[in-house]
Amino acid sequence: MSILRRLFGPEAPNGPGHLRPRWLFLRALGLIFFSAFYSLLFQIRGLIGPNGILPSPEYLAYARTAAGAKVYWLVPTLFWLNSGDHFMMTVTWIGLVASLLLIFNFWPRGMIFVCLLCYVSFVATSQVFGEYQSDGMLMAAGFLSLFLAPSGFRPRLGHEHPPSWASRCSLLWLWFQIYFESGVVKLASHDPEWRHLTALDHYYENGPLPDWIGWYAQQLPHWFHAGTALFTLVAELGLVWMLFLPRRFKIICFLLVTPFQIGIILTANLAFINYLALSLGFLLLDDKFLGALHRRLIEPIKARFTAAAAEAPTPEAPKPPEVPATVQKMPAAGSRVLPPIIWREAWQRAGIVFAAIMLTWNFYAATAQLVLMFLPTLPLPTAPIVALAQIRHWNSGLSYFWVL
Repeated sequence: MSILRRLFGPEAPNGPGHLRPRWLFLRALGLIFFSAFYSLLFQIRGLIGPNGILPSPEYLAYARTAAGAKVYWLVPTLFWLNSGDHFMMTVTWIGLVASLLLIFNFWPRGMIFVCLLCYVSFVATSQVFGEYQSDGMLMAAGFLSLFLAPSGFRPRLGHEHPPSWASRCSLLWLWFQIYFESGVVKLASHDPEWRHLTALDHYYENGPLPDWIGWYAQQLPHWFHAGTALFTLVAELGLVWMLFLPRRFKIICFLLVTPFQIGIILTANLAFINYLALSLGFLLLDDKFLGALHRRLIEPIKARFTAAAAEAPTPEAPKPPEVPATVQKMPAAGSRVLPPIIWREAWQRAGIVFAAIMLTWNFYAATAQLVLMFLPTLPLPTAPIVALAQIRHWNSGLSYFWVL
C-alpha cells in the first residue's frame, strides 16, 4: 500500500510542490469548457436538435435498435431523458454555469464532473460533429482532472489535498501525446512539404479560419516559414521529450514550447485543442519556480500599492471577550462524535485504489495506442483500449455507420 500511496496519494510535502500549477490549469480548463458550452448555445439546436442537420432523436432511436441493451454504455448521454430543443439548451446552460463555477474555484471536482457529463452528452449524440481531436482530448483531460482536482467547496490552493504524482503525470502524458503524435503524423504522411520545409509557405492563407494576424504572418519571407516549419518538427518530436528529464529541463521546455503554442493560437483558429495544450503545459512548472517568479514580479508591484495604505492609521478592532478554559473544553449541545479514524483511513485507501485502477488503465490505453502507431502488429491486449474508448471517445464507430 505504501507504493500505491506514493504514486496515487497526495504528493510529499518536502518536494517542490505543484499547488499553483494545478490551480492555474484548473482555471484554464474551466475557461475551455466555458468556450465549448458557449459555442454550443448557438449551435446545438441546428446541429443535433429535432430539426437540426443530424437530429439526435433519430440517431438515438437507431442506436437503440442497433445496439440493444448495450446502447446506454455505448451512447451515454442525458438526452436519453429528453432530446428536445429545450432540454438540450438546459443541459448546455448547466454546463456553462458549472464551467463558470470551476473558473471561480467553487467545488472544482464536482464542477468538472458536471462539465464532463454535459459535454459527453453532446459528443455522444453529435455523430460527425463530435469526432474532432479537440473533443476527445477535452474529455480525456476532464476525466483525468477529476483525480487532480482538490476536494471541498472552496479549496483555494488545496493545501490539505495536494495533487498525486500519478494524476499530474497522466495529464502531462496527454500533453506529450498531443505534441508528439502531431509530429509523427506529419512525417508518416510522407508529405514532401514537411521534408522540404515548405509546409508553412501557404499555411496562413489555407489554414482553418485564419485571422488578421495570420494574414500579416503570410507576408513574411520564405526563410521565416522554413524556420518555423523546422522548429515545429523539433518541438513536437524533440523538445517534448524534456518532459522525462529533471525539473529544470521541464521549465526550459515550458519556456520554449509555450511561445510556439501562443503563436499558433494568434495566427489561426484551431478550436480549443491549442488552448488545452497550452494549459496542460502549466503542469510542467512547480511551486518553487512560480513562487520565485511571484516574489520577483508581483510582490514589488503589490508593495507599491500597499505602501500608502499602510501609512494611514487604522482603528483597532475590539478584542473578543476571553472564554474560560473550562468552557472551551465543553462539547456543544447536539454535537456529533467524529467518525472513527479507521473509517476515514479506509475511505482514503479505497480512493487511492480506485485512482490507481483508473489512472493505470488510462495510461495503458494511451501508451498502447502510441506504441501501435509504430508497431501495428505487436500483440498487445486491446480489450482495455476498446473499453476505455467508450469513456474517452464515445463510440465514433456507431456514428460513422449511422451517417452511412
